[in-house]
Amino acid sequence: MTESLVLGCAHCAALNRVDAGRLASAPRCGKCKLPLFSSEPVELTGANFHALVARSELPVVVDFWASWCGPCKMMAPIFAEAARELEPRMRFAKLDTEAEQGLAARFGIRSIPTLIVFRGGQEVARQPGVLQGPQLRQWLMPHLAGQPA
Repeated sequence: MTESLVLGCAHCAALNRVDAGRLASAPRCGKCKLPLFSSEPVELTGANFHALVARSELPVVVDFWASWCGPCKMMAPIFAEAARELEPRMRFAKLDTEAEQGLAARFGIRSIPTLIVFRGGQEVARQPGVLQGPQLRQWLMPHLAGQPA
């Protein structure tokens, strides 16, 4: 029997049960019919955080950032490139700490950018500051789906 995972839809926040063996075959949301993955980081809000991170059975890496932050602007294309390379083995998401101050406070974000990996809704790794492409991929590798928890 193949393992299935619960994934939130980035478009409508509906929860979907997806066969783990079909993650690479562009699964679509059962409610809105849009793709569950876009190879681009998903914008997190208070409204979709629960479905996309807390309920996700796929590892999720969240970039906590702000529009005025120079290092965050440097990190953005590196993070987007990693999403293109590593989805659907991990979901990539961004959270604007200015717009979502409550969530930023909940996770104790004191410097930006800060990356947090969540697995099963729980924080499993944290990295403050900018990582270059190879360092980011190396940091994420142990957390990808299919790797031991």
